Amino acid sequence: MSYLLRLLLPDRPGALGAVATALGRVGIDIISLAVVERSTDGAIDDLVVQLPMGGLADSALTAAHSVAGVRVESLRPYLADGAGVSDDLDLVDALTDRPGEAAAMLADLVPGVFHADWALLLDYAGPGDVRIREASVGAPDLGVYDYASPPRAIEPVPWLPLPEARVIDPAEGGLPARWSERGMELAAAPVGCAELVILIGRPGGPRFRSSEVARLAHLAGITASLARRTAL
Repeated sequence: MSYLLRLLLPDRPGALGAVATALGRVGIDIISLAVVERSTDGAIDDLVVQLPMGGLADSALTAAHSVAGVRVESLRPYLADGAGVSDDLDLVDALTDRPGEAAAMLADLVPGVFHADWALLLDYAGPGDVRIREASVGAPDLGVYDYASPPRAIEPVPWLPLPEARVIDPAEGGLPARWSERGMELAAAPVGCAELVILIGRPGGPRFRSSEVARLAHLAGITASLARRTAL
C-alpha cells in the first residue's frame, strides 16, 4: 500500500539520503519525492512510499524518526494516482494540449500534483446556488436536492465567491460537518473569477502550506487564461 509521508528535514547535507537509507532497511520503497517548501527550519518534503507486503505504517514513522533532526508532519494512505500527472509542468502540458477542456482537466488532474485525494470545480451561480461543474475520481458527493444541471450543492457555501486562493476550514460552512472531525485539509483558488473555484482535499492531512496555495492559484490562473483564449 502507498502512503504519503511529509517530513521536515534539517538543513544539512545528507539528511534526505539518511532517511532513504533508513526506509530501505525496513523494505520501504520511495515511489516519488517532491520538495514542498524551504525555510530557515529546513525543507518540507513529500515522499510517496510503498510498504512491503504485510508492512505496518508505523515502520515508516520509526524509520524516519531514527534520523536525527527529522520530524514527521503527516503520514496517511495515498490513493490518488493523478492519471500520471505528478508536477506543475506535467499539468500545464496537459492543459495546453487540450485548452478547450482546461477547466475539466484541472479538476481531474490537479489532485495528483498536490498529493490530494480529490478536486471539485464549484460554480457560484447566486446566493444559495452553488453548482458542481466538475468532480475528479474519488471526489465526495456534496449531495443535490433537484435535477439541476450542473448539479446543485445541497448546502449554501458561504465562503463563495472566493476572491483569492487560500486554505479553507471545513467549519466555515457549506461542507459536511464530519470533515472537521476527520481532519480534512482543504485549499481553493479562483479560476479566472471569484465565482468559479477549484477546491482540493486531503483527508487526514497534511495541511496545505502557503507555497502550495500559491502554486494552486498559479495553475488555476493558467487554466482560466487557456479557457479564455479558446473562447475567442
